[in-house]
Amino acid sequence: MVSGIAMNLFDFQERTVMRLLDLAADSSKKQTIVVKSPTGSGKTIMLIDFVEEYLNKINPNTAFIWLCPGKGDLEEQSRHRMISVAPHRDTQNLFDALRNGFPTESVTFINWELVTKKGNTAIREGERKNLYDRITEAHRSGIDFIVVIDEEHSNNTAKAKDIIDHFSAKNIIRVSATATENKRYEFINIDEIDVINEGLITKALYVNEGVKDNVKIDDDYDYLLDLADAKRKAIATRYRKLLPDGKIIRPLVLIQFPNGQPETIEAVEKKLESMGYTYDNGMVSKWMSEEKRDLPRNLTDNDGVPVFLLMKQAISTGWDCPRAKILVKLREGMSEQFEIQTIGRIRRMPEAKHYDDELLDYCYVYTFDEKYKNGLLATMDKAYETRRLFLKDKCKTFTLEKESRNRDFNGLGEREVLKRIYTALVDKYHLTSDKKRNKQIFNENGYVVGTEILGSALQGTFARTDAVATANTFLTTRKEVNTHRHGMLLLHSTDAIKTSIGMSTNKLKTILERLFRKGGNQNNKLLSLDTSEFYAFVINNERTLRHEFKEITAGAGKYFAPLIPLEPKVSEFKIPEQDFFKYDPGVKNEIEYLSNAYEEYTSGYATSLVRSISEQLFEQYCESRDDIDWVYKNGDAGQQYFSIVYLDNLQRQWLFYADYIVKKKDGSVWVIETKGGEFKGKDKNIDLQIQNKFFAFKKYASKHNLKWGFVRDKDNQLYINNTEFAEDMADEHWEPLAKHF
Repeated sequence: MVSGIAMNLFDFQERTVMRLLDLAADSSKKQTIVVKSPTGSGKTIMLIDFVEEYLNKINPNTAFIWLCPGKGDLEEQSRHRMISVAPHRDTQNLFDALRNGFPTESVTFINWELVTKKGNTAIREGERKNLYDRITEAHRSGIDFIVVIDEEHSNNTAKAKDIIDHFSAKNIIRVSATATENKRYEFINIDEIDVINEGLITKALYVNEGVKDNVKIDDDYDYLLDLADAKRKAIATRYRKLLPDGKIIRPLVLIQFPNGQPETIEAVEKKLESMGYTYDNGMVSKWMSEEKRDLPRNLTDNDGVPVFLLMKQAISTGWDCPRAKILVKLREGMSEQFEIQTIGRIRRMPEAKHYDDELLDYCYVYTFDEKYKNGLLATMDKAYETRRLFLKDKCKTFTLEKESRNRDFNGLGEREVLKRIYTALVDKYHLTSDKKRNKQIFNENGYVVGTEILGSALQGTFARTDAVATANTFLTTRKEVNTHRHGMLLLHSTDAIKTSIGMSTNKLKTILERLFRKGGNQNNKLLSLDTSEFYAFVINNERTLRHEFKEITAGAGKYFAPLIPLEPKVSEFKIPEQDFFKYDPGVKNEIEYLSNAYEEYTSGYATSLVRSISEQLFEQYCESRDDIDWVYKNGDAGQQYFSIVYLDNLQRQWLFYADYIVKKKDGSVWVIETKGGEFKGKDKNIDLQIQNKFFAFKKYASKHNLKWGFVRDKDNQLYINNTEFAEDMADEHWEPLAKHF
C-alpha cells in the first residue's frame, strides 16, 4: 500500500499532528482531545495526515468516523479532499457503511444530521438499527474506532451523544475554531499568529475602516454598502496592478442578514441595483437556506464573477471562498449579536500567501452591531457536565400544592399602571409640571433627549479574531429619526422594555406615549416630545427605562395589596423521578451527599462552579445534620418544578421557584429560598423582587402550615428570616439558621 499524503505541511500543522499522535497513542491520556483550529489553518489536511500517520505507525486495526455538521455538504468536501491527497485510503459515506460495515483502515464521512435530526427520514429506524449492528460487528472483529467531530462549535453535542456512545471510541477528536480549554479533555491550541505567519490568513482584520466618530447616517445600508464597494474596487484595482497578465482575483463582498427579513433583503437589492449590481448581470448571488439564486459553479474560484453574495448564518461555517475579503453585517433590530465565527469566511488569503501590501493582506468588516460573541459554543465547551440522576424511592410519594398563574386575574389596568409609574418617576427625580424643566432633569440623570438615534460602532484592527469580542474602541453614530424607517427599532425597544413590566407591547407603547409624547390628556404627562423626539427617547433610553420599570415593579420598599384577591391556579407537585443536574468534573475530595433526594448525588453537584455560596453552604449544612430525611433542589423554571405565584407592585403575576424542599425525620417540611448575602459589608443580593417574593412565600407557608425561610450567607455562616422582611442582614429578623432549622 502506498502511504503518505501528497501535500507538504507547515511547521505548526506538523506539530499539531505529532501532538495528536502522542495523545492518541498514550492510554494514560484523556479519551477526548479538543483542537482549537483557527479558520484557514488547514484543519482538514491536518486531520487527514493524522489519520494517515495513525494507521501507518500506531494501529492499522482502526476505523475512523468523521462527523460533520449538516451545513454546506462539509462531509462530501472533506471526503473529496481526502481522496485527492490520499487516494489509496478506503473512504465511504453513511450509506456505504450500512451496506459494507466499517472495515479496518476505513474512513467513514457522516453528515450527522442524517442520524440525529428529529424528523429526518434519510436514515429510517430499521437502518438506524442496522447502523448499530454494523458498529457491533466491527467491535466483535476487534476493530477500534476513533471519532473525529468536525466544526464542533456548530452542534449541540447532546443530539449526537447517542451515536457517539455506540462507537465506544478509543479517542474522540473534536475540532473547532471557537473551542475553549476544559480540564475534562486534552487540549491543543493552534495559535492564530502561526497561521498568519505562514501567509494562510490575513495579517489582520479591520473593523469599520473609514467610519468617522459622531458621523451622521441617513441609512445603514446605504452607508455601509458604499464603504464596502469602495473598498472592493480599491482591492480589485490593486490586484490588477500586482498580478501577472491572465491571472484574476475578483474580491467578493459578503452581505449577511441575521434573519433575512424580506423587506430588508429587498432594500439591499434595490441599493445594489442603484449601484449597478444585479442578479441579471451576474454581479449578485444569493445563498440562503430558503432561497439560492444565481450561484455559479465557480462562485468560490478566485476569478468567480459575482462580487456581492447575500447570505444568512447558513454559510457561517464549513464554506471556503478565499477571494471573499469584505463582510457587511446588517442589522434588523438593535440588540442583535455579531457571530465572530462568521469573520472566518473572509480571513483566508486567495493564494495562501501575503503580498506585503496592507490593502490586500487585510480583510474588512463593516457593521453597526454593538454586541459581539465568540460563536455558538457547544455543550462540551462548558466547564461543567450535565448528568441525569434518579429519585430515591422514599421521595416518590411526596406531594405539595404548587401554584401557577391565573389567567383570569388581570391585575391593574393601564390607567392605574400609568399612575404608579408616573408617581414613582416624579418622586425619584423630583419632576414638576414644567415639561421643559423635566427635560433638563432627565438629561441631568443620564437620559438622552433629542431627535437623533445614537449608536456605537466598533473600530480597529485585530490580528486575532477572538480579540474582537473583548474590544472596546467604539465610535458614536447618529441618525436623524425617520418614523417610517425606524418604526421597527421602536417596536424592538418597546418589546425589550415590556419584559420588565409584564404587559403587551401595544399597552406599554400607549403608556410610554401618555408619559412622554406630546398631545392627548395632559394628566400624568412628564414630557411633551414630538414624534421624532419620542422615537429617539424610547430607542436611546431602552436599557434605562427597562431598569427603571423593574425598580418600580419591585416597589422600592412599598407593597401594594391586590385590588382584587388573587386565587392562583393550583395543582399537585411531585418531585421528578429523574432530572438533569450540572456537575463539576473538577471536584476535589468528592463525597456522596446521602441527604439528597436523588441517588448518587455528590459534592460534585454543589461546587462553586454550579452553585451559589449560600446554596453550597446550605447543602453542606443539611448533610452535616442527622435529623434530615431528604433535601430536594428545585429547578429554576418549568412546569415540572415547584412554583409559587407572587405579585409585583403593578399587580402582575410572576412565578417564584423556591430553591429547596426539605423533609425532616420528624415529618416536618421546610421550603427554603437562598439569596445572595453580604460580603465585606456589601449586599450580594441581585433580586429586585426579593420583598414581593418574601410576602408571597410567607402567605403560602401560612396557608399550608409549612415551615419556611429566606436563607442568606454572611462570613460563611447562614442566617434565616421568616418573620418580617428586612434587606439589611444586621437587622434582628435575620437569625442564625441553626437556631430555627
